[in-house]
Amino acid sequence: MKNKMSTLSEQNGFYKLSWFERIAFGSGDMAQNFIYQTVTTYLLFFYTNVYGLDPAFAAAMFLGVRIIDAIWDPILGALVDMTQTRFGKYRGWMLIMALPLTALMILCFVVPDFGKAGKEVYACITYVALSMVYTAVNVPFGALNAALTRDQHEITILTTARMWLVNVAQVAITYGVPTIVIAFSGTMDSPEAYGGWLTTIIIYGIVGLGALLFSFFGTKERVVISKEDSAKVKISDLFTELQNNPPLVVLSLIFITAFGIMAIGNSAGTYFIKYNIGDEGLVGTYNVISALPALVILPFMPWLRKQFGKKGLLYLSLGISFVGYSGLFLLPTDNVAAIFVAQTVRSIGFCVTGAFIWSLIPEAITYGEWKSGKRISGIANALIGFFFKFGLALGGFVPGMILSITGFDAGIPVQSDSALFGIRLILGAIPGVLVLVLIFIVSKYKLTDEQLVRYGNEIEDKRSQISKLKNNHS
Repeated sequence: MKNKMSTLSEQNGFYKLSWFERIAFGSGDMAQNFIYQTVTTYLLFFYTNVYGLDPAFAAAMFLGVRIIDAIWDPILGALVDMTQTRFGKYRGWMLIMALPLTALMILCFVVPDFGKAGKEVYACITYVALSMVYTAVNVPFGALNAALTRDQHEITILTTARMWLVNVAQVAITYGVPTIVIAFSGTMDSPEAYGGWLTTIIIYGIVGLGALLFSFFGTKERVVISKEDSAKVKISDLFTELQNNPPLVVLSLIFITAFGIMAIGNSAGTYFIKYNIGDEGLVGTYNVISALPALVILPFMPWLRKQFGKKGLLYLSLGISFVGYSGLFLLPTDNVAAIFVAQTVRSIGFCVTGAFIWSLIPEAITYGEWKSGKRISGIANALIGFFFKFGLALGGFVPGMILSITGFDAGIPVQSDSALFGIRLILGAIPGVLVLVLIFIVSKYKLTDEQLVRYGNEIEDKRSQISKLKNNHS
């Protein structure tokens, strides 16, 4: 009887997955972090201190790329839903774009001998190209988890494995990058560090490429729309989905705010340790604290979800992160131990938030399919991806503008009091205020687990009835 129920469940798309496939799926996000997150974490610092760009120009460039994304991401999402590749609906994009993504990551850290204007143009071209190709990997990958199973508990496990591996990458990025750069160049914040930066980026790009290929070969798509339904997808579905899918709209706001918080705070870490505390050697240790708590906590996320519920878990984690951000803003810089404790508290809270919200995307996709009859995972993930990247762009635009306004000067070893205060605003005060905004947005998410099970069964029952009718007519 149990086996029969399991078979019926799988017929309705509620598949149980092996740990091999869970890890392979998670490796895809780990790969993108080795590539794109390395760029977003360090590119502003590299541009201002090694490449030689003005902070205000860098900030404007980051914002400009997001405007391009506003056009490109939804178009790419529609293309993903409208096409099929011989390697799978989503996996094929990951395979085809893997090498271009790695190459463009490396090119972003090349310093050409073009003069000031030429270097600005080169920076814009390479970063725009990287962002567009990243979308062509990230959107299909984001849709892949909804194509593996409908089972929400299984998706939570998938997300846990995914985010645990992401945080492995974060440890390697936050601690490894400055350590390796300094090992090769003796410093990380002057033009003389260029060789160390380029070597380090090549290493991380190769690791990311290998992990992305492993994700492609180790996963299997099961819950996808048919070729006939793919042909019905239109660009206009972008606007229809936003209009008719309230959970997706709320989730988009959650993503832009959550990743804005993360990117803004993270971008200030290197500046804060170097200038406010005055010990560049602590950069790697400070940054690695961002990822280490997640390695311990995330395996318990499925259990935590059962104990507190979706919204309860988010409220708890956001409350903890608010305490951490407040400490980073208020604690005196001569109390390094207390600052590291605040960073740990912030990391404990926000690692759960940042990981858990990814498991909500398949919920919005299921709701949209139930409402419209179209499972347009690509479009949904493109919309989320746009807001996610816009949030990350805030980590370049907001800090860049504040550094410029408060008088930061990369050419001097000791910054003014206003510049030091600006760094602290970026590190703790602005993210802390945005955490309160995010708590309000989370309160507007209404989709329950009971609704999702009912929607999933109704969708598959309807598909089964349509299939029987087609067979009877043929």
